[in-house]
Amino acid sequence: MNFKRVDIIHVAFVRFSQAFLISCLLGMKRYYCWNSWCRMVWLLPILWLASCAMGPDYARPRIDIADNFRMTETEGQSIANLSWWELLQDEELRQLINQALLENKDLKQAVASVEELQARLNIARMDFLPKMDVSANAPVAGKLGGFAPPGFPSAFNYFGQTTLNWEVDIWGRIRRSNEAARADLLAREENRRAVVLTLVGAVAQAYFDLLQFDMQLDIARRALSSWEESVNISRAQLQQGVVSRLDLDQFEAERANAAARVAELDRLMIQKENELSVLLGRNPISIVRGRSLTEQLIPPEIPAGLPSELLQRRPDILQAEQTLAAATARIGVAKAERFPKISLTGFLGVASPSLSNLLLSDSEFGVGGIGLAGPLLNAQSLGFLQRAAEAQAKQALAQYEQTILVAFKEVEDALVAIRTANEQRKAQQEQVEALRSALRTADLRYQGGITSYVDVLLAKRTLFDAEFALMASHRLHLVSVVQLYKALGGGWLP
Repeated sequence: MNFKRVDIIHVAFVRFSQAFLISCLLGMKRYYCWNSWCRMVWLLPILWLASCAMGPDYARPRIDIADNFRMTETEGQSIANLSWWELLQDEELRQLINQALLENKDLKQAVASVEELQARLNIARMDFLPKMDVSANAPVAGKLGGFAPPGFPSAFNYFGQTTLNWEVDIWGRIRRSNEAARADLLAREENRRAVVLTLVGAVAQAYFDLLQFDMQLDIARRALSSWEESVNISRAQLQQGVVSRLDLDQFEAERANAAARVAELDRLMIQKENELSVLLGRNPISIVRGRSLTEQLIPPEIPAGLPSELLQRRPDILQAEQTLAAATARIGVAKAERFPKISLTGFLGVASPSLSNLLLSDSEFGVGGIGLAGPLLNAQSLGFLQRAAEAQAKQALAQYEQTILVAFKEVEDALVAIRTANEQRKAQQEQVEALRSALRTADLRYQGGITSYVDVLLAKRTLFDAEFALMASHRLHLVSVVQLYKALGGGWLP
């Protein structure tokens, strides 16, 4: 929505209405007349002064940014231009994300906060319009003497009246207040987008954690089974005098270590499912998996795009900018509070000591005028209020600049994490293949009586540790892609 165009049209309508109302109130005899409007045209220049608001107009601060990200290696359109369902190909993960977008409680709170700020903006816009109150009186409990003159309301009369008060926004206080309310709304909307961005990233990361635990639990169970077999073999060999008690103790220690890992991974898996259930807005449930960790698709090229795009895309940066715009507008509000307020006031009605005469011609009354109210003894405190608003704007500016710095850091961190995680995963894959070959060789040498079973024990232990690390590298690579997409302010929403 073009808020600026809407405000210009709205303010123009209000200025015209104010001028017409003044002419009617000040030229009122028995009925409103267009002749009074013609006599009051001279008020138009005063009313249009309200289009000049006090305080600084907001302008985006100048930010020095580089032409490219330091750690980028691929040119092209940013990966953030992809929709999340194009980036994440696992169907079960997609369903979890859709469920989170519908039911997550933090997101519902963020949506409700946007609705609150929309209502507050509408309240601020109503300040452009007159305040009108209606009152009536009927002395049904009896009347005493001392009536006021006919046609004027008193506690002893039957009367009905309408009171009007309309502030003329000469110094732009109302306009600046509307600017601040509009910026607050836009900041809250960006906060909602940031919640969505964080939510979908958290769901994807928790899902990949689960897939890592699945594969590591499978490795730990295979290791436990292998060590139990080794313990049984060593016990038989101990009875035959082939191995010593020390060898058996070592095998039992490795079996206990594998059993401890299985128990630990069981605990981590259940806790991660509980965490993911909360993100989905549900009580703890079992999470259905789709593709395994090693079957997840990773984009072959992951371009980050241009740094300048980050200022237009990341919701936290846009939120900080709107917060700065609101703080800037409140400087104008505080400055305008130091000047007199001009308002149009009036009331119309009918009054009579007798209900039967209430609608006769001599029962009418009406007054219209211009009110002036300005600070006197509190002028100094209003000056301090303006200084406080200026200090708040400086804080918002520093926060905006800090948010940009953090955003660039997160992008660079994600870029280097993707590059190094990919290299690390490839190296660890080679390590696992080599250790599997070493285990086969050690087992053949043991069966041939060339070496002791200790060599097999060491080869197994090293292989299992390497397989655990390989699964962690797979997960790190996937999570780094998600973190880059989040750091770039990717388009999570359809």
